[in-house]
Amino acid sequence: MSKFLIAGLGNIGDEYTNTRHNIGFRVLDSLAKKEEIAFRTDRLAAVAEYKFKGKIFILIKPSTFMNLSGKAINYWMQAEKIHLENVLVITDDLALPFGSLRMKTKGSDGGHNGLKSIQETLNNTEYTRLRFGIGSEFSKGRQVDYVLGTWTPEEEAALSPRIDMAVEIIKSFGTIGASRTMSLFNNK
Repeated sequence: MSKFLIAGLGNIGDEYTNTRHNIGFRVLDSLAKKEEIAFRTDRLAAVAEYKFKGKIFILIKPSTFMNLSGKAINYWMQAEKIHLENVLVITDDLALPFGSLRMKTKGSDGGHNGLKSIQETLNNTEYTRLRFGIGSEFSKGRQVDYVLGTWTPEEEAALSPRIDMAVEIIKSFGTIGASRTMSLFNNK
């Protein structure tokens, strides 16, 4: 049975719960709620297992904080014997308009500290990531406040269908692969 590691990036702690930076956690929480599975606290992450169409998805929300995400991903790849091509990282992206979803199978960290940690830890840039657009509606020098800020009421109202689509992308990645998933979902 094929195994996949799905890592939703974010920061632990109540003060980060509804922040833009925690969209990776929020997507996995939505999947867990829909499928009635629960996360457990484990080494370096909150972990849940989800079975779908003969595949096993190991869902992790790293407890290492964003800047050390690579440590948790590397640990769970080794512990579960999951190959890099079966890893999907869900992250926020300032360069994409709010709600945009883009999957890529390789690339730079784009200045994102979570992706930078993953690339440094794995010594590789060829892993699949699902970038969730959070927009860039902030004034010069206010980027940190923006990503660690909470969603506006308008954004919050529009989030649900985008999160639902991100959940469908996760399932698609595990069943038909990254290439076909990108063709189906990118730019929708």
